[in-house]
Amino acid sequence: MKEAQMTIPHLFRCPISLDLFTDPVTLCTGQTYDRSSIEKWLAAGNLTCPVTMQKLHDPSLVPNHNLRHLIEQWRQMGHQFDPESDPLVTLKHSLESPKATIQEKLEALEKIRLLTAETPSTSSFLLQMGFLSLLLHLLFEKVDPEFSHEYVNFVEQLLSCVTRLMPFAELECLNMLKEESKLETFVVLFEHGTAMIKQSLCHLVVAISSSSETRELCGLIGKNHSFLHRIVSIVQHNFETSEAGIKAISALCCLESNREKLVQQGIVNGLITYILNSERKERSLAATAMARLEQLLGIERAKEALISNPNGVKAVVKMVFRVSDHEGSESAVNSLMMVCHESLQAREKAIGDGVLTQLLLLLQSQCSGRTKTKARTLLKLLRSK
Repeated sequence: MKEAQMTIPHLFRCPISLDLFTDPVTLCTGQTYDRSSIEKWLAAGNLTCPVTMQKLHDPSLVPNHNLRHLIEQWRQMGHQFDPESDPLVTLKHSLESPKATIQEKLEALEKIRLLTAETPSTSSFLLQMGFLSLLLHLLFEKVDPEFSHEYVNFVEQLLSCVTRLMPFAELECLNMLKEESKLETFVVLFEHGTAMIKQSLCHLVVAISSSSETRELCGLIGKNHSFLHRIVSIVQHNFETSEAGIKAISALCCLESNREKLVQQGIVNGLITYILNSERKERSLAATAMARLEQLLGIERAKEALISNPNGVKAVVKMVFRVSDHEGSESAVNSLMMVCHESLQAREKAIGDGVLTQLLLLLQSQCSGRTKTKARTLLKLLRSK
């Protein structure tokens, strides 16, 4: 039996006893243990998670019904110790098989989603077995031109599983998007997909931009005019995906070449519109948008776009002082310094839009000393010319 036990799927073993789970329960850290084993651990006075060694802020034990159900299914197969009966292997076969229907694949994706939600440690096994590459291949292999309801649901479920695995993965596998056909599918999905699809693809862009392994891919995305046009559009027109768009744009700006391309596609006007609309929302990324605008103003064409936009200077002046918080104030002051230093038109617009009052309010606020110093410099500039 000892030899046979070696073939128990890793997912089904308690990390403490290394035996098959009989009553799996999950701690607040997301780790799952057999109830009897973790109760002994806690009864001995231990206040940490045995695997992560994190301190337990909540010692509650939550039954992991999904894992229990999978173990029951596995045992009922009649091949309790057959490696091929590993549920993860079965799920992978379902997704890989060209004979599997889209409904069968959807069921497999739902099981993956539940597993990663209830048992985060499962993610490492999924990654070791190549699930992320498989999911990305299914996602970008081809697109259904009809965008049927079933296909859209399939894409949404794929993206849900991908985003759950991304935090634990090496991102090199995303380089499959360097293939022209796969990048084209990415763009088509972004153009025609649902809000959920757009948001998830924005999260992928953030991941791609954050890793040195995918820096070249980040540059390729920045050269795709169709994608840049669409992402600028969702920010400018205040769609429900605009926050995700701001995050993706902010991430793409890590490359100078991307910043120049974004300016060409009209991102300055997009950021201005977003900032002006942000006051209608309880939560927004106006400060992030302001920081990106400041960064882009290092490009002469961006300065011209800001000054020529009827609401451009007004949007920046608005960000100098906000009653709710001071996030974005320093970026706003820096931006006004950049455009007002050489432009009489910008100075006149700023004064007309109430910047002097905004700066005085900022100086009386609890903002940082550095921000106040910059505010005084800007006041001096505006009063002297």
